Amino acid sequence: MSRLMDYLHRHLIVVAIFLLTLKTIMVTLFGFELTMHNGLDWIILVISPIGTLMVFFSISFFIKKRFQPIGFFVTYLLVTGLLYANLLYYRFYIDFVTFSVFLQLDNVGGLGASTVELMSLFDVFIFLDIIFIGYLMLSRRGMNMKMPRKKQYGMISIAMIVLTILLGVMQNQHLFETEYNRQALVKSLGLYNYQMANMIFGMMAPIEKVFSTKADAEEISSFIQKEDQNETDTFGIARGKNIVLISMESLQQFVIQREVNGEEITPFLNKLIEESYYFPNIYDQTAQGKTSDAELMVDTGLYPLSSGSVFVRHPENHFVSLQKILQEDGNYQSYVFHGNDATFWNRNGIYPNLGYEHFYAKESYDVTEENSINYGIKDIPFFEQSMTYVTDLPEPFLAKFITLTNHFPFLLDEADQLIDEAETEEDVVNRYVTTVRYMDAVIERFFALLKEKNIYEHTIFVLYGDHYGISKKYEAGVHEFLGQAYTPLNHLQLQRIPLIIHIPGQEGEVVETLGGEIDIHATLLHLLGISQENHMNFSQNLFARSENHPVIFRDGSMIVKDYAYMDNVCYDRKTDKMTDDTKCEPYLETVRQELKMSDDIILGDLLQYLK
Repeated sequence: MSRLMDYLHRHLIVVAIFLLTLKTIMVTLFGFELTMHNGLDWIILVISPIGTLMVFFSISFFIKKRFQPIGFFVTYLLVTGLLYANLLYYRFYIDFVTFSVFLQLDNVGGLGASTVELMSLFDVFIFLDIIFIGYLMLSRRGMNMKMPRKKQYGMISIAMIVLTILLGVMQNQHLFETEYNRQALVKSLGLYNYQMANMIFGMMAPIEKVFSTKADAEEISSFIQKEDQNETDTFGIARGKNIVLISMESLQQFVIQREVNGEEITPFLNKLIEESYYFPNIYDQTAQGKTSDAELMVDTGLYPLSSGSVFVRHPENHFVSLQKILQEDGNYQSYVFHGNDATFWNRNGIYPNLGYEHFYAKESYDVTEENSINYGIKDIPFFEQSMTYVTDLPEPFLAKFITLTNHFPFLLDEADQLIDEAETEEDVVNRYVTTVRYMDAVIERFFALLKEKNIYEHTIFVLYGDHYGISKKYEAGVHEFLGQAYTPLNHLQLQRIPLIIHIPGQEGEVVETLGGEIDIHATLLHLLGISQENHMNFSQNLFARSENHPVIFRDGSMIVKDYAYMDNVCYDRKTDKMTDDTKCEPYLETVRQELKMSDDIILGDLLQYLK
């Protein structure tokens, strides 16, 4: 035993790299649930952590000998922390930590109820090896460490990294053209190489703005050249009306027109749908900016960035926003109401630049411990107090209301629970039903208040779910609730969010068109009688949208009438089975073009060059 301990201590760096590689493989397989399709996938999985981990530990070579063990152990802790941070982040966002996320941690959330909910007993095994490494360091020869030969060590580490990159490119020829596809990057490069690549991409982004030109803007503008989609009879039917946008926090399509124990989860919305344009096939297209990404798409018709939030990273950009268009074409003034801190997602920084006249944030409300839960003031007092300001708004106005209560982990006081919890194996899903029911009552109350103040009749209402609420970690409970098995396409269907456009006096209609949140922008302008011909964005009017134009997701996935592409696999939607990638490739070319052009517009601030 003593000889074994001596051997392990002499080769401590090898032991450390082996243990970290092993637990990285375990987390990748069982935490990130990345599917291995062939032998090359498995080879990359095993070798990808080694070279980068060797580089990390080489930091110990360049500090004084007596401090080398401390540097080694701190490195071990930091790598474990990076691995665990990605695991927690992935469990809710189905995504990996990026360089930009580290720069906007205030918007990710602290160690509160949300983070605790994401933890698991499995996590204990991620930290057990730290105790073992610490024991090895202290049990033999004090704190002295034997360091490997630097030249040989360096050549091996570089060779392993280069080999991983070469194998990754063999696996995915578009790997570095589609850096927004972080699932593919992690699968093809490994978690730690991905983190290094993402850091490089993050540092290079500001350079694009420096070298952007008017010619770049004109090239993209000529490529987009929106077709006139005013041919439908819905053009201009809401011209001149007030506009109320309601961002329904975390609301997914699957709860609409569903029941628990014979009671409707969304009775008011179900009734409203009968008197509205209802779009049941609209997909969540947000990325790491979540609610702020939804706002960006509705306001500008641009895709969110794949990493971080435009609201935080580029608030100073030039935007052709819904608010500015309405100010110019209809003399509208625009306002935002939200019961959270004004600084969250840097809203107070970007809203003036988007053309909002005023932002009624947390400080505009009487917020107490009794009327708050989770992330801020409850939605009923939020809307009731907002009416004080709404009644004084000059008409016509645009007013956006961002709800809060239906937010993970879906906490609600007993007095506010208007329906029984669902009965599934996932408590998060069970609680979600109650907070959704509360939201439904909130919106009913708000409509009643608007009717009392005679605002309702001359207003168009746009209600939309901002992003998913139930992450993949808890989706088994949703499939149980719906009585269906998990399949990739069933998972994709859960990414749908409700979109309801209500114009008082207008007959209801179900519009089955496939679309995304980004299309709300063009659809609303169409209803208001404002042409999209000269607007540089990627929004499509849902009343005339082509079924063969892909709905594009920020990770490079897409869906059209007959096919869907997810996790680098093409699916036939008719058979619900995998099919040849060539069936999806024509649509994927559009995906790559639109995402790149949108990124170029934002990162290069190209709208500054166009009138």
